[in-house]
Amino acid sequence: MSSVHHAAATEFLGLAPFLRKSIHNVDLQPLAQEWIALAEANSDDANLWMNLATLMLCLGARELGLDIQAQALAMQQRFSMPAAQQPARLRVLLLMAPGDLAANMPLDCLLEDSDIDLEYYFVLPFEALEKALLPDHDLVILGMSDSDDNRPILEAITPVLKDWPRPLLNRPSAVANTERERASQLLQGVPGLIMPPTLAVMRDALQRIAAEDTPITAACEGMNFPVIVRPRDSHGGHGLARLDDPEMLAEYLAGIDGEHFTISPFIDYRNEDGLYAKYRVVLVDGVPFASHMAISEHWMIHYVNAGMYEDSAKRAQEAAWMASFDDFAARHQPALNAIYERTALDYVCIDCAQTRDGQLLVFEVDHAMVVHAMDSAELFPHKQEHMAKAKTALRNFLLRRAETEDARTTGEPA
Repeated sequence: MSSVHHAAATEFLGLAPFLRKSIHNVDLQPLAQEWIALAEANSDDANLWMNLATLMLCLGARELGLDIQAQALAMQQRFSMPAAQQPARLRVLLLMAPGDLAANMPLDCLLEDSDIDLEYYFVLPFEALEKALLPDHDLVILGMSDSDDNRPILEAITPVLKDWPRPLLNRPSAVANTERERASQLLQGVPGLIMPPTLAVMRDALQRIAAEDTPITAACEGMNFPVIVRPRDSHGGHGLARLDDPEMLAEYLAGIDGEHFTISPFIDYRNEDGLYAKYRVVLVDGVPFASHMAISEHWMIHYVNAGMYEDSAKRAQEAAWMASFDDFAARHQPALNAIYERTALDYVCIDCAQTRDGQLLVFEVDHAMVVHAMDSAELFPHKQEHMAKAKTALRNFLLRRAETEDARTTGEPA
């Protein structure tokens, strides 16, 4: 049994080991079968059940994964991940929420091999957050993302965190700024930055547009075809579609469930070569770092299916962008500064592109995006230096904030 297999019974693993295997095309199904049997024989091992839940979520078995996660959380809500380098310099408490892989910040993926202990505490819905139940810590990070499911938890813990005795990063009011509609409102009017307005819309309103009973310009102010529609709170492109006319909208609605959606105007961001390029930028205390660049023939880009692993020319373009990232950051400094200042997030990720006239086109801002340094050094030698910069910056920032008490780190302003 491998070290990862053996550790499953006694150690909480987080997301990083599973993500690493997925990136390197390791089949997780045999491990899942082995761990199901192991869990049946160790029904009281909460770490094992939580690890199995994460594995199932990585395999796309969402409902099963959430059921297994609920079993783990019924046993305990605290999970510990000791630093790879001991003695640890810092103990960070992550306040998490039950949910799928998009529900929380995957901080362990960026802090692999660090000297920072991570303590996870999962706050359950309608539960009072009691300081006495939490492990000792030097610093708190609000790891849960903004969503309809998480919002009641965020609201419940806000008054508790107001006078927290330790530095607090990504406080609740800042996390709320990542909601798509709110973020699009916050980032309007910034020179050099475009974030298409996002509106919440109900199915019946979309159906009236699809039936051409109501013009889209009347039902959704400022909108016209083509538009981007997705289910509210969806991530990773689930249910996301570009729709060019009412007929396409009717076909979309016929194939998807749900009542709550968001709608945005589609902005064509193709480069002169006809390809689309999407960047992921990380802001650590307002300082930008390159995470990755994906290039695709299709407007909806995800790094894993953009052909980056198969196409050396695309990897060369990513390497060139990373090598000139200082120029990119300087060119978009006013836009990046505005994102940092208006969201008030200490750590935030930005999925974005550049329009042909040189503006920063922002798709999403969130602290729960995956940022990692797990790609093959042989295929992606250019990533090693830049991901090391991001990892070092985050580590140093956490150490620095743990040592300083200021108005921004002590909780909600009065």
